[in-house]
Amino acid sequence: MKFVSAAALAFVGCLVGFNSASAQGAAMKTTPTTKILAIGTINPGFEQSQVFAVLPDEVRETADLYLDGKIEQWYSLQGEKRGVAFVINATDPAVAHDMLEKLPLGKAHMMSFELIPIGPLNPLRFLQGMQPKP
Repeated sequence: MKFVSAAALAFVGCLVGFNSASAQGAAMKTTPTTKILAIGTINPGFEQSQVFAVLPDEVRETADLYLDGKIEQWYSLQGEKRGVAFVINATDPAVAHDMLEKLPLGKAHMMSFELIPIGPLNPLRFLQGMQPKP
């Protein structure tokens, strides 16, 4: 158990160290954005019945995006924050935003998304024996 805790602390240290090194202009190669993490929540002021009235169309159109390969994964948020999380096959947040705004809840201004560009885990470069490519 102590080993797991130490490993977790070391990993977090790499993440913190990486971020501060990047901020200081160190020559660490960045990883490309390969996906967009979209976290969607219902906007304040809408009743549950209003959302449920639009939900069948929302689910149908979201499933179409999944079947078209535009949404790779979709989840429900757990805990107090209710909503959805999508992993979107896009590299530009503007593209993801446009796609999500065309969904029924987006058109009705009932749902907002936080869009987070994500990519490969860059601190893996710090593993022993791995050197960044020039």
